[in-house]
Amino acid sequence: MKNSKKILFFLCTILVIVILIFSMESKKMPKEIISTTNAPQAIGPYSQAVKTKNLMFISGQIPMDPMTGNLVEGSIEDEANQVLKNLKSICEAAGYSLDDAVKITIFLTDLGNFAVVNDVMKEHFSEPYPARATVEVSGLPLGVNVEIEAIISIDG
Repeated sequence: MKNSKKILFFLCTILVIVILIFSMESKKMPKEIISTTNAPQAIGPYSQAVKTKNLMFISGQIPMDPMTGNLVEGSIEDEANQVLKNLKSICEAAGYSLDDAVKITIFLTDLGNFAVVNDVMKEHFSEPYPARATVEVSGLPLGVNVEIEAIISIDG
């Protein structure tokens, strides 16, 4: 009798675990990959953007001209403008705009360029501005000076 209670307890535990696993699987968020030729193609094993439920996550963009594949050379202003054009193109490919951005992260190789990038942002975003973090890093892909990633609200 004692062993049958242990077996019953064990089977009930297994049943609860199986139910939890299947209930978690059904809550798995579907994701849609966003891609456009109007922004640089991924240079690694990642997507330009991933849309899931009410958010779209845009991978970090660098100052690469999507039509030529060349890096934009010149001032940090020129680089930041190209990066934001790339972000805008990805937003538009999914039917959204930079005004739908709720969070951006800016990576700079020199925080001395912070004020210039701020000015460029004002040309591409309108109030209310998205939340933002700016981080100085020791290096970025292909030796660029700025990279920006974004999270876009797709609630409408």
